[in-house]
Amino acid sequence: MTGLYIALGVALLVIVVVVAIYNGLVHKKVRCEEAWSQIDVQLKRRYDLIPNLVETVKGYASHEKETLENVIKARNTAISANGVAEQAGAENMLTGALSKLFALSESYPNLKANENFAQLQEELTSTENKIAFSRQHYNDSVAVYNIDILKFPNNMVAGMFKFTKRDMFELEDTAQREAPKVSF
Repeated sequence: MTGLYIALGVALLVIVVVVAIYNGLVHKKVRCEEAWSQIDVQLKRRYDLIPNLVETVKGYASHEKETLENVIKARNTAISANGVAEQAGAENMLTGALSKLFALSESYPNLKANENFAQLQEELTSTENKIAFSRQHYNDSVAVYNIDILKFPNNMVAGMFKFTKRDMFELEDTAQREAPKVSF
């Protein structure tokens, strides 16, 4: 009889541990999804600002058609991207196109002085900062989740319930990792 109680006690302990690990993994997975949705919100805001910015620039730099088309093309690619890796690549392309667009403003003093352009540029800069923060939060959440599914005994529970590793949101363009060069 004592052996039966011990076996039931061990079985109950195993069940409690598995449930606790499962619930912890679910919590971390949901945190990753929530963090991704925050990136999505900021990217939507960015996508909404870009057409206004392009229209403002068109009035001053109409012969810079290729740059403007590249920005719109990059925006459309980013909007239709699926998954973290594809989204990261599309966002890197969009960031590069936007940098070229802002570089144009240096060549057009009237554009640079335009109040609407300045306001849009400020809003976009603010949004870029929010996107960077959201990416960092997402990557932090993914790191915690990925570490948790690799730890023992969590890896056994993760395998049983098909918890899989998530991708980080990373820069693909090594030029973006370099510090900007400033010269006077």
